[in-house]
Amino acid sequence: MKRVPELSLILPAYNEARAIQSTLDEVQAYLDGEGLSYEVVVPADGDDGTREAVARRARRDARVQALGGPGRRGKGRGVREGVARARGRLIGFADADNKTPISELEKVFPWLEAGWDVVIGSRALGDSRVEVAQPLYRRLGSRCFGLGMHLLTGLWEVHDTQCGFKFFQGEVARDLFARQRIDGYMFDVEVLYLAARAGYRIKEVGVRWRDDGDSRLELVRGNWRNLIDLLRIRFGGIGKEKQPAAPARLPLAAWRKVG
Repeated sequence: MKRVPELSLILPAYNEARAIQSTLDEVQAYLDGEGLSYEVVVPADGDDGTREAVARRARRDARVQALGGPGRRGKGRGVREGVARARGRLIGFADADNKTPISELEKVFPWLEAGWDVVIGSRALGDSRVEVAQPLYRRLGSRCFGLGMHLLTGLWEVHDTQCGFKFFQGEVARDLFARQRIDGYMFDVEVLYLAARAGYRIKEVGVRWRDDGDSRLELVRGNWRNLIDLLRIRFGGIGKEKQPAAPARLPLAAWRKVG
């Protein structure tokens, strides 16, 4: 029987052949250096060889898995399928283009050890560090999005829903993503909305972040889809299912002794 890893890390990717190997190198070097048992799941859509490159690595290292297909199925779907595969006691996802360095986990783990259900990276707190900012038009658009999103969902306690660095207690992730349905970029909002409705505790922590200038969002069509998805979150019955009480959890230090 395989040992349950301490961490399942999901790296959703769409045509990231230029970045994925260096990201995996950095991720695995850091996790190995920390002495963590882990698995890395890469849901890789697209046709530029990203998925094939990860699959070659997976043949050499059983801790790595490749998923996905040639079409663009959406980041939300990729993360959802990654969580369905994940076995870890902690489950999280980060950007395949390494916008937030994996070493920022040192700011996340203490809160998970303290029993928080969901811990998310943020670019909008006093101790956040944006090393390379987005262009001005993207920042202005993000502010408008944030206002509309908060008005629709009521997630006022979350300053930054879209930073792609989010971690969960394993059973919490499996619960939330079993009910998550949105395939596109608004899946982050949906998951946090589900978490808030279920009574899970959400902690936001400032992290380092850098823009790579490679936005995949289509400004008109993409924002229209995002608006429709926000309306689905607010008015589509999302989050109304009753949830079982979360089981007792061991802190990470204890996991290492009994895992």
